[in-house]
Amino acid sequence: MRALIIVDIQHDFLPGGALAVPRGNEIVPLVNRIQQDFDVVVATQDWHPAGHKSFASAHPGRNPFESIDLEGLEQTLWPDHCVQDTAGAQLSDALDTRRVEAIFRKGTELSIDSYSGFFDNGKRKNTGLAGYLHDKGVTDVAVCGLAADYCVYFTAMDALQLGFGTSIVADAVRPIDEAGYIAKQATFLEHGGRLLDASA
Repeated sequence: MRALIIVDIQHDFLPGGALAVPRGNEIVPLVNRIQQDFDVVVATQDWHPAGHKSFASAHPGRNPFESIDLEGLEQTLWPDHCVQDTAGAQLSDALDTRRVEAIFRKGTELSIDSYSGFFDNGKRKNTGLAGYLHDKGVTDVAVCGLAADYCVYFTAMDALQLGFGTSIVADAVRPIDEAGYIAKQATFLEHGGRLLDASA
């Protein structure tokens, strides 16, 4: 069984959003098209409480994209984004969700961020995604969505560590930082991950 994991295609990560990924909107039609090629389709949703400790605004004198120590973990500070029950946190209106069986919310704990769709950044809690996929008999996953160098990458790396055959759909992701993503992509491949084109 093969699953497609659609990562964080939310208004705040699209052009005009609070933490827009450059050209993030370009992948949505592709993501809609490839869903039919998978047995199981799930999505993740960044879902932060107001005042989340990963927000620069929660740390007076700090600016977005600075790094701090947060609960013993290195944390990039972000603009406020994907705050629970706001329009920016909703999945894109352009995303076809008819085949999405379940949505797994992450980043819900005030004091720890969660890039991966499987765990928070300290692996202190899981989202239930791994158990859901195992219960469905899924052996292989393909990951697409936003942003390639953060939530897509960490979701894919955790999928590998959990024993899933794991691919990133290379043309159905967009990074915040292209150079950083190239380095992370190499790490993903070194750990046994694969890159797929949507046509494949």
